[in-house]
Amino acid sequence: MTENDDQRQTLTNAHGVPVLTYLRGVREGHPWADLAEVVGPNPVDTIVSDMSGWAVSGSVELGGQLLCRGARVMRHAHEMRTDLIASPPPADWSSRVGDGLRVVPCDRAADAVFPAWRAAFAAGHPDHHQGSDEQALNERLAPLLAGSVLGPVLPCSALVVDETDHVVAGAIVTDRNGLPWIADVFRQPGERYAGLGADLLRRVLSDAAADGLAEVALAVSDANPARRVYEKLDFELTSTSLTVVVP
Repeated sequence: MTENDDQRQTLTNAHGVPVLTYLRGVREGHPWADLAEVVGPNPVDTIVSDMSGWAVSGSVELGGQLLCRGARVMRHAHEMRTDLIASPPPADWSSRVGDGLRVVPCDRAADAVFPAWRAAFAAGHPDHHQGSDEQALNERLAPLLAGSVLGPVLPCSALVVDETDHVVAGAIVTDRNGLPWIADVFRQPGERYAGLGADLLRRVLSDAAADGLAEVALAVSDANPARRVYEKLDFELTSTSLTVVVP
């Protein structure tokens, strides 16, 4: 049984004892228990019986226990954070991006952003959406830009467009329950755009600091080499999580 709090929801077992708290959302078409925290004994039995088909994001220990009960991995990720007060972005991080490219606000329609976003997370990428283009647009990108997945998009978010005004890169930062959260950083593949993602991220962090944000966090998939880029930009590992789909 699930009970509502102001924000977090509570899953109780058959005896009415709370065993799990979480934030409810939708992820790739699944009901989603995000930031799940174990608060009572033996939560796995209750999760399996009451949350079949849900995506659950929590500790590696909880995810591992659910895997033993037949769950499948959706994402293995590391949370990282950077302290914008202790380590303020250098002044040159706000400089413009490559020749012929322009930084614009992140206010374009999802279908205008989609081609570059989809190309960045093509088949073989650890964050590739396995569904069709229509599903990827409607289940992941459109809800993200609408603020219905990880919170409203913050003003420090930005897109990069080329000479034809087509989106070629983006960094989407959201307000995830009060925590500024880099939900996606992407760029079109190709030699021309090499390094553009890191340059755009530097600019976004500079704008975030100018907006008075104290810290910014993100999650990077375990197999994603972008983790090295984040480490160079003063992001530090804070936790590791598993997102699984309950059988």
